[in-house]
Amino acid sequence: MDITAAAPSPPLETEIAAVRAFNRFHSRWAGLLEEGLLHSPFTLTEARVLYELATREGLSASDLGRDLGLDAGYLSRILRKFMERGLLARRRSTGDGRLSVLALTQAGRAAFAPLDEASREEVGALLSELSEGDRRDLVASMARIERLLGGPSADKPEFTLRGMEVGDLGWIAHRQGLLYAREYGWDASFEALVAEILFDFVRSNDPARERAWIAERGGNVLGSVFLVSKDEEVAKLRLLYVEPSARGLGIGRALVDECIAFARAAGYRRVTLWTNDVLVSARRIYEATGFRLVREEAHHSFGKDLIGQDWDLDLV
Repeated sequence: MDITAAAPSPPLETEIAAVRAFNRFHSRWAGLLEEGLLHSPFTLTEARVLYELATREGLSASDLGRDLGLDAGYLSRILRKFMERGLLARRRSTGDGRLSVLALTQAGRAAFAPLDEASREEVGALLSELSEGDRRDLVASMARIERLLGGPSADKPEFTLRGMEVGDLGWIAHRQGLLYAREYGWDASFEALVAEILFDFVRSNDPARERAWIAERGGNVLGSVFLVSKDEEVAKLRLLYVEPSARGLGIGRALVDECIAFARAAGYRRVTLWTNDVLVSARRIYEATGFRLVREEAHHSFGKDLIGQDWDLDLV
């Protein structure tokens, strides 16, 4: 058996080149921020250590070394320097008396404050050159990269669900119109339909019988869904969507589950929805939550020939 490593396939070689190119770009971009920190009395690595100590509780030296990828001897010299300057103190852990934890002194926090403010200002200056939509996309893309590569965010909640707030309707109409145009080639008539549905929801919403859920992380909308009343016994699930950068997190399933739970609590006997056969991921969610396909019909809408589908879920 040949146990030598096989040469990467051509597609992998292309991906390797793309990642390396991104790393070079990111290094140049990050350098714009790091340069500002070097005007302080601290080196970049010292500033990173200060940041961790200022924003996290109960850290040990081994925690810092592991999380920052620092050599133990190098980190020890930095910590000793901080202690000599009165910026850092050690104390016994309340949970394990054998373990020493680190904490910034009042002087240490005072030294960190201008660093933190300078970093915030420099990042803010860079982001201010982008539109609101581009900033949302940038932050979502960064979170996705971090999650895929197993960064610290992997241990944090992937998303939360909340109710609708001012500004959500315009954003949802914009994003759905844009995403369906990019992914399926649908024209502006779909965005118009979405806007019409959203307008009707606001104009005649019955909070006891109708609800909207927004998936969010870090202030960024990741997806949404609406449940509206068709009649006394039937509710309609509408406008389910998930941002491309957030797919694979279970957001679509969580949104549909919320609709079903609310519909039951509101006394509906059935939930129905209309979709199209090209929306494969959504259809899988509907099937997994118990919906059954009850009708199909060809139609020409949004500039495309499509197969419309009606799905039902019996609640009683």
